Amino acid sequence: MIVRQHQLARTTRVAGRGGFTLMEVLVVVAILVILASVGSVAVFKYLDDAKESKARLQIANIETAVKAYKISHGDFPSSLEVLTVPDGGKPAALDRNDITDPWGNEFQYQPQAVSSKGIPKIATQAPSGLVIANWE
Repeated sequence: MIVRQHQLARTTRVAGRGGFTLMEVLVVVAILVILASVGSVAVFKYLDDAKESKARLQIANIETAVKAYKISHGDFPSSLEVLTVPDGGKPAALDRNDITDPWGNEFQYQPQAVSSKGIPKIATQAPSGLVIANWE
């Protein structure tokens, strides 16, 4: 009889505890929100760094195209648009996307201002205010 009462009490306790309480669910949701926000901040930092690196690589590619243009024509191009047009049966040195930075702005090109490397200054500005240029 005592065993039967013990089993009955245990069964009643288990049956009464069928799910999570609202408080338990809210605590778990709060923890998940905190983890997601911390993780997203880190991911966005890496995305910003990647865009800045891409801008530096694009500037290096533009420098190469500008040098090749000077070798072919004797002077630097007057604008970056010149490098996106086919020249004398040869394909264009750069694509239109190559002269646009990762944030959708056209690179700033100053053919009259020559950097210490002897190349026209090429730059862009990240939304954070960081200037990315070939004279850094």
